[in-house]
Amino acid sequence: MSDLNVIAEAFVAARRDARGLSEYPGAAPTTLADAYAIQDRALALAGADVAGWKVGRINPPLDGQLGTNRLAGPIFAPFVRRHDPAPAMPIFGEGFGAAEAEFLLRIGTAPHPAKTSYTMDEAAELIDAVHVGLEIASSPFPGINALGPLVTISDFGNNHGLVVGDAIPDWRQSGFLDWPVTLSIDGVEIGAATARTMLDGPVGAARFLFETMAARGIALRPGQWISSGAVTGVHEVSPEAQVTATFGTMRVSCTIEAARPAA
Repeated sequence: MSDLNVIAEAFVAARRDARGLSEYPGAAPTTLADAYAIQDRALALAGADVAGWKVGRINPPLDGQLGTNRLAGPIFAPFVRRHDPAPAMPIFGEGFGAAEAEFLLRIGTAPHPAKTSYTMDEAAELIDAVHVGLEIASSPFPGINALGPLVTISDFGNNHGLVVGDAIPDWRQSGFLDWPVTLSIDGVEIGAATARTMLDGPVGAARFLFETMAARGIALRPGQWISSGAVTGVHEVSPEAQVTATFGTMRVSCTIEAARPAA
């Protein structure tokens, strides 16, 4: 069995059993191709419905070395929850856990599976709604972020859920890129920014995803979510934490809990 398969199996088993991995389970990938190959093998093993995709940033200087400034990972349907009432969202207690304030884009029209290049306008035309929300980032491996983006990609992009808040009315004309966004944990504000500071913004994240999925041979479908990137940063959380993000006058909250083994 190849090392890529061993790594994929280890992550899928650890997530299923809600247990930690004290070390990375193999030789860490050194190329984007290997990192996404592990993710593809893990997707096949997990066998769960993919309700969307998270997009995260790759910072300098690694973006130049890898030839891309973003990464992608699947969001599984059982961990996509509406915000009202505020849900309990699991993280791996022996691993890494964080909450991120994000704009969530819903795919209205499936991109053509063979189209590998989009303008911003073309990408925006495929989006039928933008919601406010929270991405829950979590992995059984506590060092997932410290070892860099290729390791992050290899474990589903470090995603373990999505809290879907309300839709932004008339999002194309709303000016949401300049809305003040904050994230608080247990009532203490720990991050503030606007989406204007995020590379080419949430629509740019959608464009990246459409191009990347076409190159990987993965079809996207209407109704899937795009979690477009952390606006205020990646904020580590522990079980029992209360998380609230504000987007202008809109708000979304959740409680963090420890993940339990799958039934």
